[in-house]
Amino acid sequence: MTTQLLPSGRPRIDKMEMRGITKRFPGVLANHRVNFDVVSGEVHALLGENGAGKSTLMKVLYGLYQPDEGDICLNGETVTINSPADAINLGIGMIHQHFMLVPSLTVTENVALGLKSSRGVRTDLDRVAGRIRELAGLYGLEVDPDAYVWQLAVGQQQRVEILKALYRGAALLILDEPTAVLTPQEVDEFFVTLEQMKRDGHALIFISHKLHEVLQLCNRVTVLRDGRAIGTHSTEGVTKHQLAEMMVGRPIALQPKKAAVAVGDIRLSLRDVQAQNDRGRAALNGVSFELRGGEIVGVAGVSGNGQRELAEVVAGLRPVTGGAIQLAGRSVVGQSPRAIMELGLSYIPEERMRDGMIKEFTVAENTVLREFDQPPFARTGFMNRGAIRRNAETLVKAFSVKTPSIETPVKNLSGGNIQKLVLARELSRKPGVIIAAQPTRGLDIGATEYVHARLLEQREQGTATLLISEDLDEILALSDRILVIFGGRIMGDVPRAEATAERLGLMMAGEELTADG
Repeated sequence: MTTQLLPSGRPRIDKMEMRGITKRFPGVLANHRVNFDVVSGEVHALLGENGAGKSTLMKVLYGLYQPDEGDICLNGETVTINSPADAINLGIGMIHQHFMLVPSLTVTENVALGLKSSRGVRTDLDRVAGRIRELAGLYGLEVDPDAYVWQLAVGQQQRVEILKALYRGAALLILDEPTAVLTPQEVDEFFVTLEQMKRDGHALIFISHKLHEVLQLCNRVTVLRDGRAIGTHSTEGVTKHQLAEMMVGRPIALQPKKAAVAVGDIRLSLRDVQAQNDRGRAALNGVSFELRGGEIVGVAGVSGNGQRELAEVVAGLRPVTGGAIQLAGRSVVGQSPRAIMELGLSYIPEERMRDGMIKEFTVAENTVLREFDQPPFARTGFMNRGAIRRNAETLVKAFSVKTPSIETPVKNLSGGNIQKLVLARELSRKPGVIIAAQPTRGLDIGATEYVHARLLEQREQGTATLLISEDLDEILALSDRILVIFGGRIMGDVPRAEATAERLGLMMAGEELTADG
């Protein structure tokens, strides 16, 4: 039988099967007799909470891990995949959540990186650029081969990643959280490309936490839980609630319930704030807004538009080069992080392990990082270990932190439990203002539900919360008002009732908000 070719001229993978895949690590059974398959012309979603075994299974398929048991078959033939190079040679490609591109190189140079030249020691970048143009035309992935990657928008960088995989002959693509950093408009464009690839005969595996995207794009879905395949279903007739319950093993509230809350006084005020990024370039360009008690104000935007710098200037972790910031009616420009904290600010940082915890310290020690030298945690210059233990036990219980003990080093906890511990410490201080930067990044659906519930609980208690998130669904679910940031500027301030993904997406791409929206 003649092997069918894709439009790119590469052989098609009619069916890929993973049969009885088991993968063990010391003390962990990551995959247990998992069966999974994908066929030409379909998108098959792989769902599961963090730690369910999704990444391990895909790393086995891509040759990063070797299975302890089980087989991989392509078009009915058993294959051995010992490395990513083997996977690529077999027509399997992987698009990682965090792009594997060199910003200082051109699109062509990034695609050619690591490949042998057809001209020996001489480069053949002109030929590579020509092939990129061919593939871009075939799949609707328009991008300038001569552009430097740092000049490209995030959506265009993703196109480069796909072109890299197609250039290397990928007939099967593994897509790991591919929409996490895209605007709604970029997601729509991306899905058009994937639908075209599906029609052309590619086999696509789609890993995502966004259930509405799974139902919109995918033909089938397989759910993993605790390393086992719970089931495989057609996406026709399946609801988001059913998928969420399969993932977690219990009913999940996908849309958090927001109580009616009276908005209070101004807790945080920014006027024409300016700041630089780590490279000394302008990151905030005249940011102004107010935050009141009892409201959650979301800050939406594509990564790299000043969100990190905004959180850090409010928390006192980055100097302000211009403008004014007032917390509880007092200026905090030039104040230390500790002085700002004592005015009632709690900070949930974007990088919880870098900025929120000391990974070698125990759970108990991390709960008092801010107050370790103050009563009741210190007496006459010495730490009061009994008080620290009692505090930790109370917080671990109240915030459902799963840990072997309060003496366990934080580095041994899961991401979701580390985030719960950050919340426990910051919220137990009864803050007037919370800066929550990417509070659910990397968390599964169960941990995300928990974090959302706690933030809404604070809202009901009159706390003012600035929610900085690249997850537009999260922004829309929790916010009372939504600010959109682009290029370090606030593009608009939209009441939640007037906000749509499309409207916000246009502002996230740099379009000004007009009176008629």
